[in-house]
Amino acid sequence: MKAVVQRAVDASVVVSEETVGSIDRGLVILLGVTHEDTEEDARYLAKKIPYLRIFEDEEGKMNHSLIDIGGRMLSISQFTLYGDCRKGRRPNFMQAAKPGAAEDLYDKFNDMVSHEGVEVETGQFGAMMNVQLTNEGPVTLILDSKDR
Repeated sequence: MKAVVQRAVDASVVVSEETVGSIDRGLVILLGVTHEDTEEDARYLAKKIPYLRIFEDEEGKMNHSLIDIGGRMLSISQFTLYGDCRKGRRPNFMQAAKPGAAEDLYDKFNDMVSHEGVEVETGQFGAMMNVQLTNEGPVTLILDSKDR
């Protein structure tokens, strides 16, 4: 499972001209699922991301987590994180999990983060989404559940 983690001042996701999720200060997560991912991969990221100390303290040092600041998370499914661009000019998405399995793990990840005490807003799985984000910092990190 791959996650692009972005610290945000605010963010929203729109589907068919309707806002389906929005947050103020917090994290925007783009989450990709591959074939061999399991519930353990979702659990690893759900336990890691809310506690990453990537928000600044009073001295300007990154010492606070999403939990510490009481921030929210906007979670967006993103199968294109598994796009392979090594050959040709069109990405190959063969490493992305099939939609049913991917949606199940995406939902489990969101539920697990909620159980950590974080309010989670989401996009709409499988939909064409327009995401607006004010990246704070900018701070952007990439996590892979296989790199533990």
